[in-house]
Amino acid sequence: MQLSRREFVQALGAAALLGGGPGVKAAQANDLYDLKPAGNVSLLHLTDCHAQLLPMYFREPAGSIDTTGYLQLVKRPEHGPMAYACTASQFEERARLYGKMGGFAHLATLIKRLRADRPNSLLLDGGDLWQGSATSLFTRGEDMARASVLLGVDIMTLHWECTYGSDRVLELAKTTLKDKVEVLAQNIRTADFEDPVFPSHSVRDINGVKVAIIGQAFPYTPIAHPRELVQDWTFGIREAELQALVTKLREQGTQVCVLLSHNGFQVDMKMASRVEGLDFILGGHTHDAIPEALPVKNNGGTTWVTNAGCSGKFVGLLDMDIRGGRLQGFKYRLVPVFSNLLPADPAMQGFIDEVRAPHLAELNQPLAVVTETLYRRGNFNGTWDQLILDALMDHHDAQAAFSPGFRWGTTLIPGDTITMEDVYNVTAITYGQTTLTDIKGDMIKTILEDVADNLFNPDPYYQQGGDMVRVAGLTYTVRPYESIGKRIDDLRYKGQPLGADQVLKVAGWASVREGALQSKAPPVWNVVRDYLARA
Repeated sequence: MQLSRREFVQALGAAALLGGGPGVKAAQANDLYDLKPAGNVSLLHLTDCHAQLLPMYFREPAGSIDTTGYLQLVKRPEHGPMAYACTASQFEERARLYGKMGGFAHLATLIKRLRADRPNSLLLDGGDLWQGSATSLFTRGEDMARASVLLGVDIMTLHWECTYGSDRVLELAKTTLKDKVEVLAQNIRTADFEDPVFPSHSVRDINGVKVAIIGQAFPYTPIAHPRELVQDWTFGIREAELQALVTKLREQGTQVCVLLSHNGFQVDMKMASRVEGLDFILGGHTHDAIPEALPVKNNGGTTWVTNAGCSGKFVGLLDMDIRGGRLQGFKYRLVPVFSNLLPADPAMQGFIDEVRAPHLAELNQPLAVVTETLYRRGNFNGTWDQLILDALMDHHDAQAAFSPGFRWGTTLIPGDTITMEDVYNVTAITYGQTTLTDIKGDMIKTILEDVADNLFNPDPYYQQGGDMVRVAGLTYTVRPYESIGKRIDDLRYKGQPLGADQVLKVAGWASVREGALQSKAPPVWNVVRDYLARA
């Protein structure tokens, strides 16, 4: 069912006035969501939802250093609901004022409204859709594949989806998604003969305009995750192949070329400066909530780069004016999904309830009460990760601990009860076994240097996204703008310099080493659960 504009605006007003969104009045809600079309071709963009079917809090990163550098490129809002959505400023206060964001039932309502005014528009998903929750882990992505069909996703690309294994990705693509959601990835090839695994692109007619959508999966999947999960596939940036494809599409009369990317923002910016003929890059992976499209000049003209945040908090809305066979203008908006202001779509809510019903006893298990905001997104640390590190050290009686700098995971505010579902929301991966390893001091420094180079290498094509590995039991100084081997300094254990040959017992999880998937060690979610039970 699709709502008329009048019905939708009335629903917004009722939601705002009848207990929803205490910090947003009905008139403001109308301003946020009564978005008239501009132009004749429209694309809606989601990315990095990380399997969050329910409304949640998600604190954006704070601090003067951001690994993507976009803080220097855009002006972010300082006040009002968009400041809450896009920044970490006054997060707890604003969270209580504006409420939770996202949730697929509320997202479905917004998307239906936007598409009702934009006939033949496409809904694109930039990847990291199937991973990040208990039910996605339990169903091996099936819940989110079904949710994407119900949401009306037309085209998607891949990253964390691949951690269910190549066979599972192909299975869902050929069954649940078949003839409904097209999976595109110009940069995934077979390891033997370099044959395409998925179509590279899709050309769609939108109101008489030929629009090409090209898929770009995460280039470093076999490095960032256990290689054996995708051992028959190769990835990479494949810039030359992309340029050849864009040139061919233009020669065939394509009027608009869009890259649906999971490269990460810095990589997209470099790619936009080198690949000619792309009108837009709709980006993902680095979770950046960028409220405007950024122009990047190249030898062929200008490519506009965007990124639509994460966790279902936003819909990127791109309205284009295509006349005379080319882009004449556009309007881009980052539309926030305030759960209290958008009525839940009944069909999607019914599906969510169905998916969760068999697991509610475990998901709702209370573990502790939050006394300070638990968040993950920080360049070098996060309170959720500190809790995970403490649990790892306690369980393994370790001297130090490492936790990956994952950017996904929901936020809790003081007074919230930590449930088992919350723990899954920051740990649910297919290789979540914990580890305990004897590591020498010089190797610890090498590990930290390697991770820092993945984040701060001056060439974006050598950056893999994510945040700095989280560390407990050790302290160090980091200089992000130094060269590799010189970024990590003053590495200490118990206040004393860590010797190169000094061996520490280091706990961790999410190992990408060969054979790690066969480990019988307890998964991290159980370790955190048991730690909270003893606390």
